Amino acid sequence: MYNSSSSKPVLAASQQQAAMALLPLLLSMISSSLFLSSMAELPRLEHPLKSDGSVSLLVIGDWGRKGAFNQTLVAAQMGRIGEILDIDFVVSTGDNFYENGLTGIDDEAFEESFTNVFTAESLQKQWYSVLGNHDYRGDVLAQLSPVLRQIDRRWLCLRSFVINAEIVEFFFVDTTPFVEHYWSKPKGHHYDWRGVAPRETYISNLVKDLDLALKESTARWKVVVGHHTITSASIHGDTIELQSLLLPILKENGVDFYINGHDHCLEQISSNDCPLQFLTSGGGSKAWRGILNPVSDKLEFFYDGQGFMSLQLTRTQAHVVFYDAFGNALHKQAMTKQSHSQI
Repeated sequence: MYNSSSSKPVLAASQQQAAMALLPLLLSMISSSLFLSSMAELPRLEHPLKSDGSVSLLVIGDWGRKGAFNQTLVAAQMGRIGEILDIDFVVSTGDNFYENGLTGIDDEAFEESFTNVFTAESLQKQWYSVLGNHDYRGDVLAQLSPVLRQIDRRWLCLRSFVINAEIVEFFFVDTTPFVEHYWSKPKGHHYDWRGVAPRETYISNLVKDLDLALKESTARWKVVVGHHTITSASIHGDTIELQSLLLPILKENGVDFYINGHDHCLEQISSNDCPLQFLTSGGGSKAWRGILNPVSDKLEFFYDGQGFMSLQLTRTQAHVVFYDAFGNALHKQAMTKQSHSQI
C-alpha cells in the first residue's frame, strides 16, 4: 500500500412504450426530496442537506459481479460505514454490471448485482450512477430506463446530470464516448452508441454544457464524477482525451474533486498546479491488478485492492476516507476551502 454499433437490436416497442409511460412516475417518485429542473442542457436534481447543513455519501465503482470478487464483503462494510456516517446517498462511478452491461430492462443481473447485494438499511438511499465502458457494451437504454426504478426505487442512472445539495454540486459526466479507441478499435466488443453518435457532436455539446453549468454554479464545493481516470497510477493510467478536453474546464472553473472509477483500486492524486484532487474509487469487486506506475502529479495514496470511499462536506470542511473490504480506514484527508491542506 502506498501513502458505430448498429448490430444491437433496439428495445421492443412494448418496452419503449412502458418506459415512456413510466417517465412521469419517475419524476413524481423523486419529488419528495429531489426536484428536477434544468441547468444549461444538463438535467438537474436537488438533494437536501442534513439539518446541520452537512452532506455525507459513499462512493463505489466497478462493482456489478453478482456478489463475486468480494462485492458482497464490500457491500456489507459500506452498510456499516453508511450507518455510522448517516449517509445521504451513494455515488456509483460506473461499470455497474459486468461484463457487458445489461441485456435489457428484464435482465436479472440488475437484481443479482444491485438489489440483492446492497441490502443494508443504510444503503436504502438514493443511488446516483454514471455509465462505464462495460455498461456501454450492453443495452445502455435499459440502465437509463425509469422501468428499473419499479424494480428498485434507489436506482437513478443518467448519462450526464447535476446534483445540487446547496453547499456542493456534483456534476456527473458521461466519459465513455470521449475515449476514441472504443469507437475505432473496439477489439471485438459492441458498444451501444444510440443517443451518442456522432461522437464529435455529442462530446462538443457535453463539454459546452458542463462548462456553462460549472460557471453558473455558486456552490461552495464543486465535484465532478466520471467513470474514466484523468490521471492514475494503475493499469489504465491517464485518459488523454479527458486530459485534453475535460481537465482544462475543471481547472478553469475551480473544481475541487474529480471522482472516478475504471481503475480497480483506491487512490488520491493531488494536482501540482491547482487545488484539484483526483479520487479513484473503483474497488467495488475484482481488483488486485499488481500495477503501480509513476504519475506526473503528486500521488497521495494508492491501494490496489477492493474497497470504497466516503465524502463528508460542510461549508468549510471536506473529509475523505478510503476503506478496504473489511471496513478498515486506509487513508484519511481533511481539507478546507481556504487551504486544501492535508491533515
